[in-house]
Amino acid sequence: MKVMRKIIEIDDELCDGCGQCVPECAEGAIQIVDDKARLVSENYCDGLGACLGECPNGAITMVEREAEDFDEEAVEAYLKEKEEKPLDIPLACGCPSTQVQTFIPKASSQEAMDDIAQPRIESTLSHWPVQINLVPPIAPFLKGADLLVAADCTPAAYPNFHQDFLKGKVLMIGCPKFDDVEEYIRKFTEIFKIADIKSVTALVMEVPCCSGLPVILQRAMQAAGKAIPVEQVVISTRGDILKFA
Repeated sequence: MKVMRKIIEIDDELCDGCGQCVPECAEGAIQIVDDKARLVSENYCDGLGACLGECPNGAITMVEREAEDFDEEAVEAYLKEKEEKPLDIPLACGCPSTQVQTFIPKASSQEAMDDIAQPRIESTLSHWPVQINLVPPIAPFLKGADLLVAADCTPAAYPNFHQDFLKGKVLMIGCPKFDDVEEYIRKFTEIFKIADIKSVTALVMEVPCCSGLPVILQRAMQAAGKAIPVEQVVISTRGDILKFA
């Protein structure tokens, strides 16, 4: 039933799809669709405006208009459905990209260095898979790990990614703009609950759409009831380190 009430309004012209508003909505009323924040359903929005202060562009405002009344039962059912969605547990017969592997990073080979003009920088990656959506919370390489959660543009932008950031860490990589933010929160919540993570480094680009990744990690820690040391590093589009926090 439609009633006159307060509800959020999203300005498409101002919204850049950064996704910072998504994890701040406890009802899950906002999702990124076609690179823009959208109200999933009017009856999911409680009109309290927890998301208002999270938009760096001021694209979200509170208006009073005729809208579907807030339905707490519908929200509970919606959130329960999302929570009960099966975790990404890889099958042995599945795609090779989902098969969990742990391996020892290569040591530099003197013979290889003698054969080429410049020494080759060897990979420090110690496991597979690395995509956030493909890593199961029960993966053995997560146990007691120092976790590097990297926006997927950072290895392309920062030339010494392996030696400066990846060495000695377990990598999970993804895009907070194009992937499902709520699924990310759910995945990291499970990881933080069971994997005894020692530390987290959030490596992001300077672009607005990356700024949601540290928020996702904080939300997951809160949901898991964990206080894990977090370091945030911001990389410029030209490959410079802009900020450690």
